[in-house]
Parts: sequence; structure tokens; C-alpha cells
Amino acid sequence: MALEEGRSLPEVRARVAASHGITDLAHKLHFYDQWAPDYDQDVAALQYRAPRLAVDCLTQALPGPPHAALILDVACGTGLVAAELQARGFLQLHGVDGSPGMLEQARARGLYQHLSLCTLGQEPLPSSEGTYDAVLTVGALSDGHVPCSAVPELLRVTKPGGLLCLTTRTNPSNLRYKEALEATLARLEQARAWERLVAWPVDQWELATSELELGPGASDSDGFISGIVYLYRKQEAAQAEGVRPGA
Repeated sequence: MALEEGRSLPEVRARVAASHGITDLAHKLHFYDQWAPDYDQDVAALQYRAPRLAVDCLTQALPGPPHAALILDVACGTGLVAAELQARGFLQLHGVDGSPGMLEQARARGLYQHLSLCTLGQEPLPSSEGTYDAVLTVGALSDGHVPCSAVPELLRVTKPGGLLCLTTRTNPSNLRYKEALEATLARLEQARAWERLVAWPVDQWELATSELELGPGASDSDGFISGIVYLYRKQEAAQAEGVRPGA
């Protein structure tokens, strides 16, 4: 399979595999700055489906007309999630990302009303508590990206009754992170900070970048890794009364 500018699928796989192998955050952000101009083309070659799947999930649960909802796209990258949201009638879109290069590409798309440089996990989101009708973070919950400890910050900026849509990969190389993430999600649910609406496993998430990433237990013969979409609703303030701060 040949791609534009002569890049082959094996070359794209090698590049994306390199990004997965960087766990130091500063090195990861530098990598994304360099990758930003080619990012959309490369992930399209890998048939990356997470943005569309996440927005499909959110759209089915969000009450009211899409154009009235204020949405925050966390780790927005080049704006793939914004493109999916805009196609479904969402017009009030804010984005944050830790990579200036990615934000430059997102700004060129012209779909966000506001974009901010923010490295979630290192600093708080630049928004007041209870600002957004929905918050999404797609593709960033994995080792070397957004730590599980940052999930309550996503919850903080969501309105009571608002929705949060999160995704992660479930292939063997990301299972340790997924287990830690699910423990964090469960603690917040037990504290009645939010309620889970959906946990949607997806077999064909994107093409694996290597046999090691695919793992020996893979169920798909076409070389796809798996992923999962989570959807939560933040509890109304009255329902969450009595919950200890930081529970």
C-alpha cells in the first residue's frame, strides 16, 4: 500500500510504533511537535477509528440540540475529534493540548472557538469548575500521555449532569495502563462523583504497528488492535452531597 509523498504502510507503522515507545513526557511532546504536519495522514493509514467512535457514543447520550452544547476536547491534537463533532452539528468547541505543533494544525482547521496549551497531568485545565456540557479525551489515555491521576480534573470542569467520554487501547501493550485507569474510574463511581453509562469494547480500533503490539491473544486476523470507549455522566450536586473531597 503506497501513501502520499511515497510513505508506505510499514513506514507509517514504524513511526507510530516509535510514538508508543516514548514514555518520557517531554520527549513525547517533542515527537508530536515534529509529527503534527503528517499526523492526520499517518493515522488514516492505520484506519484509526477512535474519534468517530467516541463522538458517535457521545452524540447518542447528550440531551438537547448539538449546537447548544459547549464541548471541551482534551488532548485535541490536530482536531480529528472536532471534525467529527462539527459534522454532527456541534459548534461550540474548545480544545487543549500539550504540543504547540499539534495546536498549530488544530488552529488551521478553524473548528475551535478557543485553543489552549496545557499539559494535563502537569497543570490544571484552564477552565473554571463546571464549565462544559461534555468533555472528551480520545487517544491520550495511555503510558507517556495523560496519567490516570488527571481524570478528576476532567470531571472538575464538567457541568453537573454533563457527560465525559474517554477512550483507551486494550491491546496487550496497554493493559497495565488500562487496569490502572479502570481502578481510577471505579473509585470515582464508588464515590458517587459520576455514573457509568457505557463501556463499549471495539475490536477494530486501529491497525497494529507491530506483532508485539498485537500480542499472541489477538482475536482479529486482519491485524487490528482493540480499544474501548467509556461514557460517564457527572452526578448532580445534590446526589454527590456527603462525598469527601478527594474521595
